[in-house]
Amino acid sequence: MFGLIGHSTSLAAACELAERLGYPEYAQGDLDMWCSAPPQLVENFSVTSATGKTIEGAYIDSVFVPEMLRRFKTAKRKVLNAMELAQKRGIAITALGGFTSIIFEDMNLLKEQQVRATTLEWERFTTGNTHTAWVICRQVELNAPRIGIDLAKARVAVIGATGDIGSAVCRWLSQRTGVAELLLVARKEQPLRDLQSELGGGRILALEEALQQADVVVWVASLPESLSIDPANLPNPCLMIDGGYPKNLDSKASGAGIHVLKGGIVEFHRDIDWQVVALAAEMAKPQRQMFACFAEAMLLDFEELHTNFSWGRNHITLEKMELIGAASLRHGFQALGLDSLSAPVPSLATA
Repeated sequence: MFGLIGHSTSLAAACELAERLGYPEYAQGDLDMWCSAPPQLVENFSVTSATGKTIEGAYIDSVFVPEMLRRFKTAKRKVLNAMELAQKRGIAITALGGFTSIIFEDMNLLKEQQVRATTLEWERFTTGNTHTAWVICRQVELNAPRIGIDLAKARVAVIGATGDIGSAVCRWLSQRTGVAELLLVARKEQPLRDLQSELGGGRILALEEALQQADVVVWVASLPESLSIDPANLPNPCLMIDGGYPKNLDSKASGAGIHVLKGGIVEFHRDIDWQVVALAAEMAKPQRQMFACFAEAMLLDFEELHTNFSWGRNHITLEKMELIGAASLRHGFQALGLDSLSAPVPSLATA
């Protein structure tokens, strides 16, 4: 059995969902009430692979909302309590989705293994970052040519290049895709230099410089509210993959020749019989589309690889990306594309 730990995108959205699910005390609650509320296993459902195999899943709402991010102790407690609930329910592999994964990594919750009387077993949990990185690379490879960008001649900027997903994307694009040049953007200089040395190339640039030069921009960092992008300063055409969270790049970049694609999202080959997830998800096809990190938990259960496949920072290897990518295709997932990938596409996974 696999699990998904998620949350609503805002307090207002959480209250609306609670109202629809018949929890009036939550629907009418303020932020303080939500801060004290425990996690809830709100739904069980089944998923059937393209191979015919069926597995059982559970969705756990961490009862976290982004307004809690400044309440560090609350944010940590929300994630750890949700993980404890998943373990107590005997779920073999559970994916952390949305801010729960970010909180786990940024607040170094590996130091917080004990939750009351429960010792968390790390092998039961995955961040899903390996599948997310693979899906983003697939989105670049499939969609850039569709708008006239030759990746062998293209400059690709990775914003947030030194993070777990960003560094994996850089490795794949430089060693598997063979883009003409990588433009590396992140906040701290030394990690950038370390990544540049590892890759054996790539140019370190400020964000503004990278945007002016990049044919493809992969965002794997949260966008500052103050960010303003002048489309006149971007190459035409320009493909932008919004791989951060929350996904709001389309509100920052628009104009002729600019193509914004929600990154790290996959579509399953058939409808899934979930209801709460469909209500909570902000997807065009909520019965089929999901974050790639959630799909990783499904894939690990389909493959009976009950292990923390994605764990820690900068541990994603090309071999692991190939493995999870091949499983993704085998079980019926496809990366979200500019044209919904209506036509069959070649595999990017190495046999």
